[in-house]
Amino acid sequence: MRFTGTDSYVATDDLTIAVNAAVTLERPLLVKGEPGTGKTELARQVSAALGLPMIEWHIKSTTRAQQGLYEYDAVSRLRDSQLGDERVNDVGNYIKQGKLWQAFAATGRVVLLIDEIDKADIEFPNDLLQELDRMEFHVYETGETVRAVQRPIVIITSNNEKELPDAFLRRCFFHYIRFPDMDTMRAIVDVHYPGIKEALLTTALTQFYEVREQTGLKKKPSTSEVLDWLKLLLAEDLTAEDLKRDGASALPKLHGALLKNEQDVHLFERLAFMARGQR
Repeated sequence: MRFTGTDSYVATDDLTIAVNAAVTLERPLLVKGEPGTGKTELARQVSAALGLPMIEWHIKSTTRAQQGLYEYDAVSRLRDSQLGDERVNDVGNYIKQGKLWQAFAATGRVVLLIDEIDKADIEFPNDLLQELDRMEFHVYETGETVRAVQRPIVIITSNNEKELPDAFLRRCFFHYIRFPDMDTMRAIVDVHYPGIKEALLTTALTQFYEVREQTGLKKKPSTSEVLDWLKLLLAEDLTAEDLKRDGASALPKLHGALLKNEQDVHLFERLAFMARGQR
C-alpha cells in the first residue's frame, strides 16, 4: 500500500515519501503549509489512490476533542424520560458517534482527515493524544471501550495559526508542503488546464511569481488562487499580449483573483505611481 500521487494531484517526491513513511510507522501525518497549497486535497487523493474510504473532520474554533469521540445527549434523554419513552432504558440511544469513533469502528482501513487542527483551542491536540496513540477510548456512559478494528491512516492539516504542543508533535510524522517552484506549478496547471498555450502560461506564471515575491505583500496568492486566475484568463480568451502591463498600472489583469485585500492592491498602485514619477 504505497502512495505515488494521482492523475489529478501532482505530488512531489518528498511529499510521497512523507505519506508512505507515516503509513509505515502508523503515525498521524501532520501536514503544514500555506493556505491553498493542497493540504486538505492531499488526504482526498491518498484515499482515492489507495482505494480507501475517507472520513473528514473539519475543525472550527468551537470544536472540542470530545466531539470527535462521541456526544451524549442528556437533555433528550431527560425529556424522553418525562414523556415515558422506553428509549431511555438504553443510554446508547442518546450517544452520537464522532468521526474518530466512525474511523475506529470501520470494518476496513479508512483515511481520517483532521482538517485545520490549529483552529481549535490550544488544548485540543493534547486532548487527543491517548486516543490517537492507542487507537482506543472509553465510553463512560455505557462502560464500553472502543478500539480501532484497523488502524486508520490519519492525516492532520495545520495552517500554522497556533503552535502545536510538543507532546502532540512527537506522535506525528511531519511534512511541510513548500510552495511549488515554476516547473512544479506548470505540472499542476497541466493537470487542470491541459493544452493551455505556452506563451500565455509563461507570461501568467511570470507575473504570478512577481506578485508573490513583492516585498510588503500582506497575503501572498496561493496555488488555488493562480488556478482560479488562469481559469478567468481562459474564460476571457486573453492572450499573452493582453497580459502585458502598460506602465499605468502595476496590477495584473483580473487581479481580484490574486490579491485579496485592499492593502495589497494599494501597494501595487503605489508602485505604479512611483514608476511613472521616475520617467
